[in-house]
Amino acid sequence: MIVGSESEKPVEYRQGRFRTPPGAAEVLLVRHGESEPARPDRPFPLVDGQGDPGLAPEGREHAERVALRLAAERIDAIYVSTLRRTAQTAAPLAARLGLTPVVDPGLREVHLGEWEGGLFRRLVAEGHPAAKLMAAEERWDAIPGAEPAAAFSDRIRKALGRLAAAHPDQRVVVFTHGGVIAEALAAATGSRPFAFLGADNGSVSHLVLTEARWILRRFNDTAHLDPAFSATATLPT
Repeated sequence: MIVGSESEKPVEYRQGRFRTPPGAAEVLLVRHGESEPARPDRPFPLVDGQGDPGLAPEGREHAERVALRLAAERIDAIYVSTLRRTAQTAAPLAARLGLTPVVDPGLREVHLGEWEGGLFRRLVAEGHPAAKLMAAEERWDAIPGAEPAAAFSDRIRKALGRLAAAHPDQRVVVFTHGGVIAEALAAATGSRPFAFLGADNGSVSHLVLTEARWILRRFNDTAHLDPAFSATATLPT
């Protein structure tokens, strides 16, 4: 006796994997490698009023590891800010892929006002009252002369909006700064302003940008920075 035919099999609805929406831009946000330490007797040089340290030796290793991690990805463009630590971090990947990084001033770090040149690190470490207020209220402009919160948010939204418009159905790598990454992910998720502050140097975060919304896919991916990663990949000597 025939219990049922092929057409009578129960319908199944499986869980599906995420699919990038048509026309969306994928943006990999890479925080620059560790920069030179701040020293009271040697302020960082300034570029347009912002501290511009180069990479520390550890930061150059971060850059190589990022390149090793992303070299096999489909990458259509590389972007950097006006500050050299991003260009130095991007250089190994750009060389591997044969791409010339595009400089976008909108991707520069939040301006720290009177605390630029390395003073920010010292005053935060010392527990300055303005630093405590900044952390408590989650706004950079608690620092004297710092970039207003609304202006910083607007700048980052516009910068990433430009990238999304220029790269539909493409994937780009943006070498940028911790404050920028935090602001971008807060915009994508509607979170507290500092909820995503603290991305590690050399980490990768992943956004999918559409006209309708920004989608967070990954935050602070540091698998390539783990010592175990070198067991399956070879760094340049």
